Amino acid sequence: MKTVRLILWIAVALVATLTGWLTLEMTRTKDEAASGPFGVPFQLVAADGKAITEKAFTGKPTALFFGFTHCPEVCPTTLFELDGWLNKVDPDGSKLQAYFVTVDPERDTPELVGQYIGNVSKRITGISGPPEKVLEMAKGFRVYYRKVPLDEEDPNGDYTMDHTASVFLLDATGRFTGTIAYGENPDTAEQKLRNLIKG
Repeated sequence: MKTVRLILWIAVALVATLTGWLTLEMTRTKDEAASGPFGVPFQLVAADGKAITEKAFTGKPTALFFGFTHCPEVCPTTLFELDGWLNKVDPDGSKLQAYFVTVDPERDTPELVGQYIGNVSKRITGISGPPEKVLEMAKGFRVYYRKVPLDEEDPNGDYTMDHTASVFLLDATGRFTGTIAYGENPDTAEQKLRNLIKG
């Protein structure tokens, strides 16, 4: 019985610690949003092979998603849903822009990312680049990802990616305004995009 209680107390302590950390990170994010553009400066490569920087996330409100082309469910579902929301709230594409940044640049070349997205949407621009630069950019945007071997006994074999699954919403100046969670109610997601357009 004492062992069970000890395990429960440890679990409670871990949850409390995680909650505190998440609260701190959210507070930091809100503070950063109030002071200037979200994220960090970067120079990566768009799907058309041209250089792209953080300046692309200004001028219009932006929906930004991080994923990878070998993703079995979350990424294709999110891209499909995002394309539908964009076409519904901004049919002519004049008010919103959207980007997909790969978290698996070792496999996802700009060309491959472009082909992958092109099968789902004409409204979303793909981004890739050197792995170290993608990692630096993702960290600056508070995006988590890590490589997960499909066979634990062969860590250098085939793998998948564990990653943040939310769509980040940025206003026309690049400031963070919120997220759309994976599996979010479609009506709620669309309203968030409408609010983003209104500023």
